Formats: sequence, structure tokens, C-alpha cells
Amino acid sequence: MEDKSWKDHHALLNPREENELEIFGYKTQGCRKAMCIAGYIFSCGALLLLFYWKPAWDVWANCIPCNLQEADVILLRTTDEFQKYTRKKVTWIDLSKLNLLVRDTSDSLFIADKDSVINRAIMKPELKVRSIQVQKIRYIWDLSVKQFQKVGSLDDSNSCYDIHHKFGTGLTREEQNIRRLVCGPNAIEVEIRPIWKLLFKEILNPFYVFQTFTLTLWLSQGYVEYSVAIIILSVISIGLTVYDLRQQSVKLQDLVEEHNKVQVTACTKDEGCKKLESRYLVPGDILVLEGKKHSLPCDAILIDGGCIVDEGMLTGESIPVTKTPLPHTENTKSWKTHSAEDYRRHVLFCGTEVIQTKPTGKGPVRAVVLQTGFNTAKGDLVRSILYPKPMNFKLYRDAFKFIIILTLIGVLGLIYTVCVYVQHKKPVAETVAMALLLFTVSVPPAIPAALTTGIVYAQKRLKNKKIFCISPQRINICGQINLVCFDKTGTLTEDGLDLWGLIPSEGSRFQNIYSFASGTPLPWGLPCGAMVSCHSLIVLDEKIQGDPLDKKMFECTCWEMEDSSTAHSKAGVPDTSVIVKPGPNTRNTPVDGIAILHQFPFSSGLQRMSVITQQLGKDQYDLYMKGAPEMVTSFCRPETVPIDFVKELKVYTTQGFRVIALAHRALNMGKDVELDNLEREEVESDLTFLGLLIMENRLKAETKPVLEELSTARIRSVMITGDNLQTAVTVAKNSGMISKTSKVILIEASEPEGPAPASITWQLVEDSKQIAAGITILVNGTVFARMSPGQKSSLIEEFQKLNYYVGMCGDGANDCGALKMAHAGISLSEQEASVASPFTSQVPNIECVPELIREGRAALVASFAVFKYLTLYGLTQFIGTALLYWQLQIFGNYQYLMQDVVITLLVCLTMSLTQAYPKLAPYRPPGQLISPPLLLSVILHTGITAIMLVCGFLLVKQQPWYSEMANHRECPPATHSLTIPNRNGTANATDIPSSVLSYEDSTLWPLTTINCIILAFVFSKGKPFRKPIYTNYTFSALLLTQLGICLFLLFADINAVYKGMLLLCTPTIWRVYILIMLFVTFCVSFFVEDVVLQNRHLWLLIKKCCQFRSSSQYRKWQRKLEKDPTWPPLERKDFAENSKNEIYINPIYEHDKEN
Repeated sequence: MEDKSWKDHHALLNPREENELEIFGYKTQGCRKAMCIAGYIFSCGALLLLFYWKPAWDVWANCIPCNLQEADVILLRTTDEFQKYTRKKVTWIDLSKLNLLVRDTSDSLFIADKDSVINRAIMKPELKVRSIQVQKIRYIWDLSVKQFQKVGSLDDSNSCYDIHHKFGTGLTREEQNIRRLVCGPNAIEVEIRPIWKLLFKEILNPFYVFQTFTLTLWLSQGYVEYSVAIIILSVISIGLTVYDLRQQSVKLQDLVEEHNKVQVTACTKDEGCKKLESRYLVPGDILVLEGKKHSLPCDAILIDGGCIVDEGMLTGESIPVTKTPLPHTENTKSWKTHSAEDYRRHVLFCGTEVIQTKPTGKGPVRAVVLQTGFNTAKGDLVRSILYPKPMNFKLYRDAFKFIIILTLIGVLGLIYTVCVYVQHKKPVAETVAMALLLFTVSVPPAIPAALTTGIVYAQKRLKNKKIFCISPQRINICGQINLVCFDKTGTLTEDGLDLWGLIPSEGSRFQNIYSFASGTPLPWGLPCGAMVSCHSLIVLDEKIQGDPLDKKMFECTCWEMEDSSTAHSKAGVPDTSVIVKPGPNTRNTPVDGIAILHQFPFSSGLQRMSVITQQLGKDQYDLYMKGAPEMVTSFCRPETVPIDFVKELKVYTTQGFRVIALAHRALNMGKDVELDNLEREEVESDLTFLGLLIMENRLKAETKPVLEELSTARIRSVMITGDNLQTAVTVAKNSGMISKTSKVILIEASEPEGPAPASITWQLVEDSKQIAAGITILVNGTVFARMSPGQKSSLIEEFQKLNYYVGMCGDGANDCGALKMAHAGISLSEQEASVASPFTSQVPNIECVPELIREGRAALVASFAVFKYLTLYGLTQFIGTALLYWQLQIFGNYQYLMQDVVITLLVCLTMSLTQAYPKLAPYRPPGQLISPPLLLSVILHTGITAIMLVCGFLLVKQQPWYSEMANHRECPPATHSLTIPNRNGTANATDIPSSVLSYEDSTLWPLTTINCIILAFVFSKGKPFRKPIYTNYTFSALLLTQLGICLFLLFADINAVYKGMLLLCTPTIWRVYILIMLFVTFCVSFFVEDVVLQNRHLWLLIKKCCQFRSSSQYRKWQRKLEKDPTWPPLERKDFAENSKNEIYINPIYEHDKEN
């Protein structure tokens, strides 16, 4: 019974998706709410503030758990390691105001699509729908399955037949209105938040609340000037943050606003086609695409005609993409399942631009609206900017733990203060105030901000190097990268391919090679027919545009392409066809031209494309295919494939050539055949193999030096490509990714075939012996070939599971998923910012990778340095203040002002300006704050500081001129000596005892202040991750200036200075002693930090003596392999087993999951 109750109370939203959430049902209870309101009043709003920070506590206090069906409040929790809570109110959508026709039976449908979730969500007879909105997506309560379901898109369960017959004629007016009300407007609305809201949210940040509490205390103690200075700095900081947030909000709205008010033509069943604003579109509407260029305001499935779109907004590559209509098939498979990985070829995505439409004889180009608003591809991208995925990086979690430790130290200080003040029988108000004051000193409020200073400067330096970042928090993570994955084509190698030659095949034999370098035109034949027609090129603005490979292939044939709108004799060819004709430089071509009637576009998943063509003036139809050689030959008749095909292919792929296979089939079709309804599988069979097209793919000049640099820095490089394995291996060898002397093992994964299970075969290239497989693929693999986009993402995820910090560099087109999955994805794109990845490099080569790692390391080290400095600054002030509390004294107003603003604030702002060291070190900086070197650094420097301050505090009391009540502001002239008062009296009976003026204060203040400058210098470590400190001119000059000011204040002997700073004059020799103490502290601190704690060889020796071993998964596997005498085992083939005791299943290959 309890299990059922829990099931009704708890459910999953978006199961197995990236944005998966747990939801819990709660019902507001009147008495609980009343008690909470009373709590808000009696706590002066503190409880309300706590609930603002902790929404789960708010729900638990105000509500009682109930099943989701009765809930009026929903508590959401992320399923990642952060377990972040959000509170949402359940709202009601009232359909009764639409004046719908009353249905007599409860089974009657409001929506013609009987499978639609909307039908199952409408409560009768109330005509109401329960809904919640989470991260801009609306969910409605499904009464039949008792859970919240997403609305704003057509159900994925619809088959191709359903799409055409349910929605092909449009929706009724009534159904449109229902869908519009339930799904919401088709608009990606980004609210520009009012400044007061942004300000209010920023002020309620725990950091500023703590600072407000601190400043209230300082003001109550009369520290007006100091408090005003901090208030001014906080106002500037808040102002800049609010301005930045506002600007981002405005930019994002400008990006999406133009797509919210596009005029479109939509069709309904009862009113026909008419113009309307795109915000009124609903899933299931029929959209008519007209010839002119325009942006798409929604995701839509093409059902009639074809079109060419620019998907640069999604991929970062402005290459025209051909879209084809969804076929008219009558099977019951989901339309996505039917199209497999290639379903995208039928979908027009929101935000992409329609360049050209190709109507059929049946009428205009039409599409069914698939998704609207934030459910669309563009909406998803905007949501990823509005709600970025939190990064799990130990630095930020450790920082929080560190602040807790400092808070506990503050609590000890609070107890110490209470004991001292109670012993001296001081008033309760003063005791409480002073105790809280010491408590706040130990936790510098600037610590959270300090972690971002290094990031801000690194981001600016990256921008100067044409590397743009939309996720600044990832810069620190770049400092930990130890594995980089590279795409091959366009990333490691040049984008443009040079055609090297064509090896035609005839009678199952390869013929003589035709070399394109010879300059003689390619003679007519079926291979020539394939080259001139099997592509997705278009003529736009009188220029041929499309994929660089297709362009190079077509240009080498010397044929010409005509715009589909150009008037010419087409001899019965459809108007939408692309026409290619022999150019003036071709020789003896027996055909007038070829019309490309229909395309089955290229897909990374399918690794092929094909076209149906017709020769002009003839009724001859042909199908041409090009693609990966292994894939194309699988569709060819075996007798047409040369016996030495594998051997010939290997000859060229091992030399690094890119090889594409060509194939042909003559089609027997009548003129009345509906080409749009043809199934790919129907025509792509029994093909004749035509030959191999050999292309030269040159390495970029920068590739080899960069890979060598990464190798020297012990950063592993991996290639992930969709190309042939042999070609990829050759490129890897030529680039230095694989050593020329290394033995290379080729791994091939085979799908299950009949009774035979899936298997993985490893083949040693040199002697072709088979060896075993396992998780070692991930630990030792260098080249992963024939990878689909989905497999690339899965591979990176597997690397991350082995505790690698993974970088990914690609061109942004087929690598979007992998770029987003990696810790640091770098897209080589001409755009300033690509939504495809966190980083975008406008320089189209991989030099950006070491640059990003260098800056990441520098930013990480800078964050650690500033963090350590602020911690020691807080603890130094804490110790100094605690010592003065011993005799009921405290530092003066301007003394604190000098330490906090003139010293610490300026140090924090300039310390991170030191640039990255130009050479990558063969090891990474520490990635954890809570690690032995850093903890020892903080503990030892705190100890050194404490010893110095205690010595100063005790020694000054032993001086012959010392007096507890002394008030010597003025220094005597040089000819006079300082009056030595009675040790228990005063030099001047009229002097009033002060809580600031004392010899202890005048000793401790210069010690603590100059010690802050010493620590800033000591923590500003240069090599191996940053340039030396003297190259940071601003910081070096600042430290010298600060030291000069402190020495001036110490030795000035100017009465006005002492009076203003509330310092007492001490003998010159004592001030020299103070300097000696500081010099000794500097020497000890520098030795401890630079010679001991930063000594890598010493730490390696300690690790060796303690037998410390890395707990990273990949390190464990490496150690395991080192000890395994059977690695690599020879002559073995591993088969998949359905065993419960199986240790590891490699989920990289997506088809393995399906089988």
C-alpha cells in the first residue's frame, strides 16, 4: 500500500532525457500556511529569505504530501548529483470560454487525433486542464496514465500515414483554438526583466545578505568611513552585474523576437489557406512555404514538395541542406523510427532559413507543424542558454566546504570573544556586537567573487585570440583537460578536398586510373553520370553552393548546372528539377543533359546518398549512389564488385586518401510514378558497382605541431571520425597522433546476425592476427572511425565515466552532440558564438586547443592563488583582532580601510592579470581546494603569521617605553628622546583611554598589513602555468606602491598621519624590529611555498613512499593492463554474452542498444 502511495506522490518528468526531473505532489494546508506567515513576521523576514534560498523547505513547511492528481503545488528535483529543487504552482486551463459544442458522451473527442494527450487531459464536464510550466515547457495532466505529459508538439507515435492523413488537410477552427489555448502561443518569448527585479534578486544573494549583516555591525561600532567605502564598492559591483544581466537579456530577446511575428500562410479544413501571424500556429497546422527567402517560425515536417534550407544557426556551418517530403507509407511504425537516423531530412527546424522551395505538380510546398515555441530546435537552444547545465567541478564544491571551515573558525572566535568580554564584565550589547564582529572577520565576503576574477581575465584574453565563450565557468575546467578528441575532416585536415583520381570498375574488374591532374576532361560514362548528378548542390545568386566535397567533385567534370527557375526545354522534366549539362570543355558527350528528379540526401548515420535522374529528351531513369565504400558495396550485386576490392581500397586508405564509392542502377518507372512516395529501400538495391573516387585530404599546417605539443604535455589525443578506419589511421600517423613505430590494432564491431551474437574483433595491422577486446578500447584507443554523431557523443560520455576531463574539437556540423557533451567543446566556426558548443574559435585550426588549455590552467591557478590569499587575509585579520580583543581593543576605522580596500581589493583585482605560460607543462595544476598541498599551504602560512603576530604582541609589552594607557600620537623632535612613562600610568593625565590607541595596535597593524602584501607576492606563482610575476606590470607596480605607502606610514613621523590612522609613535628602533620580523616572515613564507609546497619532485617522492595511487578509473585500468601478461591476447574473438556477472558493456554503438 505504501508503494502505491509513493508511486502516486512521486513520478519522473521527461524520463531518460537530458532534462529529466523528479516531481512530488503537495497540497497547501491552511494552518501550516498561517504558522509560516506568523514565522515570517516574528523573524522579521529571515524565515521568508531562508525559504527563498531553499524552495523545498518552503513546500515542506507550507504543504502536506499528496498524490499528484490532487496536488496544487509540485516540487521538482533534478536527477543529477546536484539534486536542485524548484517549486511550481499547478494552474488550470479553462476551455469553457471557447464556447465548444457540448459532447453528449464522455468518450467524445475534442481533438480529431484520438491519440493526442489533449483528449486525455480535458476534465468533463468542467472542460478544464491541469498544467504546470517548467523551464518554459508546458506539461498537462494526463487523466488516463496519471502523469504530466509535455504539450506543444505532435506525438512521436504518429506514423507516416498518420501525418499525411490526420493532418494533411489541416485542422478545424475549433481544434486550432483548443490547441492554441492548451499548448500556448508559438513564440520564444524571452522576458527582459525589469531592473528592480534583477536588483532585488542580486541583493538577496547569500553573499550580499552576509555582507549587509557585516556592514550593519561595522556601522554600529562607528566604522562609518570603512562601511561607506564597502557599500560604494558593493553598489558598483551589483550595478555592473545587473547591467550585464540586462544586456544579455536584451541580446537574447533581439535574437528571438523577429521570429515571433513572422507572417505565414496556414490552412484549415473549414476556412482554406490564409495569412496569419506565426505566434498563432499550433502543432498539426498546415504551413504553406512560398518561394521567397524566409526564416521558419516553428519545427515542421515536410509533406509535399522539397526545399533547401540554411541550418547555419543550428550547426555553425552555412551549407545549403536539401529537405525531402515524408513518404506516403502505410506501415504502423512511428515516422521517426521509419526514417531511422535520417529523419532530420524531412524536418524543417525553427530558426533555419528557407533558401529555395521546390513545389511538385500537386501544388505548393506544404509542411505539418511539428513543434511550437520552446519545444522547437531553436527554443531548445534558447532554453540551454537560459537554464545552463550545472558543471560538476570540484573547485566550486570545495570552495563551499572551505567557507564552512572558515565559518567554524569564526564560531570559535565568537566563543572566545564572549569569554573575554564576560570575564571583564562588559555589557551584553557590547559583548554580542564584538563577538559577531570577530565572527565576520574570519570569512572574507569577497571569496565567491574571487573565484571568478581569473575567469573574467582569461575570457578577455581568449577573445583577443578569436576564441569566444558562452559558458565562462568552463574555462577553469579547461585547466584540468587530459584528453582531447578531434574530428578529422575540416579539423585536423583541410576542409577542401583535392580530387586525385577515379578508378572505374567494369566487368567486376578495376580499370586504369583516370588522373584529374592530367587536365583532360573526364569522358562520358556511368561514373561521370554519378559525379555530375549525385550531389546536393544548388545554384543560388548565380553561384553553385553546397558541400565542399560535392562542389569539388562536380567542378572536376567540366559540366554546368542550371538554376531550376531558368527557362529551358525540359522535355517533360518537372519544373523543380536541377538540370546539369555538359560544359564547353567536355568531350564527345552523347547526352544533352541530366535532370536530377529526386534526392535521398546524405546522412552521417546512413553513410550514403543517392539520386534519381532522367536523361533530357529520353524516358530513361537512373539511380546513382555515392558514399562510404563498405556501405555502397553492401547495396551492389556481388558479381559487380571486383574481387580485389578490399585490397585496392586498403592501398589508398593506408596512404591517407579519402575514398568514396560510386554505384548505379537503371530504373524501370513510368511517368506517373510519385517520386516523393518512393521508399529508399525499394530503389537502393541490386546496384552495379561503378568504381572508386580517390580524394586527397591534406593535413592542416598547424595540426602536427599542436598534436606534438599536446603529446609533450602528456595530454592524450584521440580522433573520432565518420571516415574509413585505414584513412583515419594514416592521418593519425602523418599527424604524429600515432608514432610511426607503434603497432596499430584495428578493432571492428559486428552487429548480431541471426543466431550469431554481436562481436568485437581486434586485428593487428602488421600480421593480421586477431586479438581480444574489452574496456581497454577506451583506455588505449586512438582512432575511432565510422562513428555516427550519436556514437561520438556516447564515446565522450564513456571517457568521462573513466574520470577523464575531455575536450572536443570539431567543425560544429555533425559534432554538435559531442561538443555539448564534452567538458570543453570547441567549434571551429566563423561565427562569434555558436550555440553548438561552449567555445567557438574563429581561427579554423586546432591551435585553439592548447591555447584554451593554457588559459584554463592559468585561470585555475589564479583562482587558487586569490582564494588562498583571501583565506590568509581573513585569518590574519582574525588573529590580529583576537589578540587586541584580549585587552578589549580593536583596529581603527582607517586601519581596516587601508587593509581591505587599498591592499586586499586591489590585489584581488590585479593578481589574476598574469598571463598564461606559453609552454604547456607535462602535468596539470591541482583541481581540488581540499588537497594536501593547498591545505598545508593555508595551515603553515597561518601558523607563520600567528607566530609573528603573537611575538609582536608579547615583545612590545616588554619594551621599556611601553605603557598600557599610553597615548603618544606625537613623535618628539629628533633631538629629544621619547618620554618613558610609568608602566602602570600614562604620559599625560588628561589623555583618555581608547579602544584603538595602544602600542599593541601600532605594532600589530603594520605587521598584518605588510604581511598581506608578502602573501600576495608569495602566492603569485609564475612557472609552469603562468608567466613570472614581473611580467604582470600592473600587479608588480601595485605591490611596490602599497609597500611604499606602508613604509611611509611606519616611518613618516608626521603627526597628522598618526592622528588620522590612530597610531602611536614608537621608537625608530622598534619600527626597525617590526621590519626585521616581516623580513624573516617573508623569507620563511617564500621558502615554505616555493621550495617545499610547490616542489613537484618532493610530492612525487612522498606519494611514492606512501604508495599513493590515483583513484581515477582510467589510471586503475592502466595499472591493471601493465600487470596483465596476456595483454594483448592473440587469436581470439569475443562475443557478446547475456550474463548477469558481466563487468562491462560498451554502450558506444547505438545499434547495440537496439539489439
